[in-house]
Amino acid sequence: MNTRDLLIEIGTEELPPKALKKLSEAFGRGIEDGLKAADLAYGKVVVFASPRRLAVLVSDLVDKQADKKIERRGPALLAAFDDEGCPSKAAEGFARSCGVASVADLERMETDKGAWLVYRAEQPGQSTASLVPGLVTASLDRLPIPKRMRWADLDAQFVRPVQWLVLLFGDEVIDAEILCTQSGRETRGHRFHYPETLYIAEPAGYAPLLETEGRVIADFATRREAVRAQVLEAGEQLGGNAVIDSALLDEVTAMVEWPVAIAGNFEERYLDVPAEALILTMKTHQKYFHVIDADGKLMPHFITIANIDSTHPDVVRDGNERVIRPRLADAEFFWTQDRKQKLDSHIEKLKTILFQKELGTLHDKTQRVAQLAGSIAVSLSSNKEWAERAAWLAKCDLMTEMVNEFPDLQGIMGRYYALHDGEAEAVALAQDEQYMPRFAGDELPATATGQAVAIADKLDTLVGMFGIGQPPTGSKDPFALRRSALGLLRIIIECQLPLDLPDMVQQATTALGAKITTTKVVNQVVDFMMDRLRAYYKDSGVIPEVFESVLAQHPTQPFDFDRRVRAVNHFLSLPEAESLAAANKRISNILRQAAEKNIVVPEAIDATKLTDVAEQALATQLDVITREVTPLFDQRDYETALGRLADLRKTVDPFFDEVMVMADDAALRDNRLALLTQLRNLFLRVADLSRLQG
Repeated sequence: MNTRDLLIEIGTEELPPKALKKLSEAFGRGIEDGLKAADLAYGKVVVFASPRRLAVLVSDLVDKQADKKIERRGPALLAAFDDEGCPSKAAEGFARSCGVASVADLERMETDKGAWLVYRAEQPGQSTASLVPGLVTASLDRLPIPKRMRWADLDAQFVRPVQWLVLLFGDEVIDAEILCTQSGRETRGHRFHYPETLYIAEPAGYAPLLETEGRVIADFATRREAVRAQVLEAGEQLGGNAVIDSALLDEVTAMVEWPVAIAGNFEERYLDVPAEALILTMKTHQKYFHVIDADGKLMPHFITIANIDSTHPDVVRDGNERVIRPRLADAEFFWTQDRKQKLDSHIEKLKTILFQKELGTLHDKTQRVAQLAGSIAVSLSSNKEWAERAAWLAKCDLMTEMVNEFPDLQGIMGRYYALHDGEAEAVALAQDEQYMPRFAGDELPATATGQAVAIADKLDTLVGMFGIGQPPTGSKDPFALRRSALGLLRIIIECQLPLDLPDMVQQATTALGAKITTTKVVNQVVDFMMDRLRAYYKDSGVIPEVFESVLAQHPTQPFDFDRRVRAVNHFLSLPEAESLAAANKRISNILRQAAEKNIVVPEAIDATKLTDVAEQALATQLDVITREVTPLFDQRDYETALGRLADLRKTVDPFFDEVMVMADDAALRDNRLALLTQLRNLFLRVADLSRLQG
């Protein structure tokens, strides 16, 4: 079958930069899905995206669908004809549905299971050219566009007004009208460097033509790499290192078709302002990349990406320097004004800010968090006064002008202002650390004070929202409770904190007092946290059976829970693991059956009743190993303890091979049950290994 390349290009006014990459990828997926659904074989699909275009290049696309053989089974012959051989209504209805004149035009099919009427035909495949317009329209309709717009007096709706449309199959244009635009083979070059139209001879020449003549790098990844390389080179020429934020790089790439890096400068006096404020100013308002020196300190330079290769780059540089200067001056002004008042002067103002209607103001929340943070600090053997002070100041920077202008600086500016006010360093650092981790994989609070405040703040929100009956549901989680729960657990586990989860939840519940409207809040929050913990280990590659084996023992300290999980996970790698897991499963079943029969198992083993060599050997080894692992369990060195318990396989396997536990002699039976109970209880000090089976 013949194949040709297909080029689809939607030319528009400037597309939203932050959405361009997602729109392009979705458009490409939509075209691929359409081709697959239409049974059209093709080679490779390449997507292109620039501020003024979305394009897809499909290589080696077949000219038409393959012919299809159609076979439809109708009613059984017994139901298709009456006793006189005349067609029944069922047979006639089937014939009409198949589009044939009469039942006589249908065939008969006989199998071992009976005979039926059958309709057979061959459906010729449609031409690809006739199908493409529908595929393109369907893909465009499915694009993730929150709000579509109209333009002129047309009925079409799209993310931006459409200016031109290319549908080129091989060297032929597919005649169609999409989004009120007639298809053709002419694209457009750079808005300033080459505003004329460009004639596309064949699809494969699309990208090279745009780049060489149109001054447009149509491939997003290629353009992104060009931006990155130019920014890095410009940073080196300035004597520093350009810092490239991935999201900013994507956004800038989506704003230009012919990127040209231009370096600019600003006055050194602005470096007295916290670097985070200057960087956010440059990134947010101007989409500039900042530059740091070898020590990681901000330098008085920036790098911008122009969408034009200007013959007067100095003019472009001067323009950017002129634009950024007032922005930096604003940041400098905020920094100066905010320091005229101490951070704690804003505490009273928190009474005017509502945290949540039923949970009160930010001042109410601060009071609760301070109480809880102080209690957590005591549990961590750290400074209670610092934790309480840090909590009282934690939301004060929300009242400052800098944070009002740049909400992303909350906590960061609190740290600067607290240091300026002469607060203890741990109190100041906690202003920033309270929000950690801000996202998946983010760093955790490094100080005990910061850890206490971060945990207390997240816990108060969690318990509060559950307490008023507003847990997250489905995709709705306005207070980011899932992220808070996971962040809280990460702090406790990865910072190795000896904190008891139900106890902390109970303290938070008590602090909320009458605001709690449900009596089950402690269990609900703990269960929710366990679900988050399950997801945490799943993402870490731990199999569900390991998690469930530990959960069965209900450890209440997340760090202790983690040590058990990692110990069981390591135990699984040992050669004895499978056999001992099976033995634990078998023991669990035996003891359950004994309980169902109301058999009272003795607490101690009677050595005089150990009559079999195999049970004597197991009892002896169990006694020795118990003395060895008990101190290990007390130290929570579960991995070493399980490694030592693995040696029990030498006597456990022979025991089950040679000893009948449920013997007719009740005394022997009960003594053997006592032996198995002690064996199982030893393993249960870590986890229920029987859960590893099946």
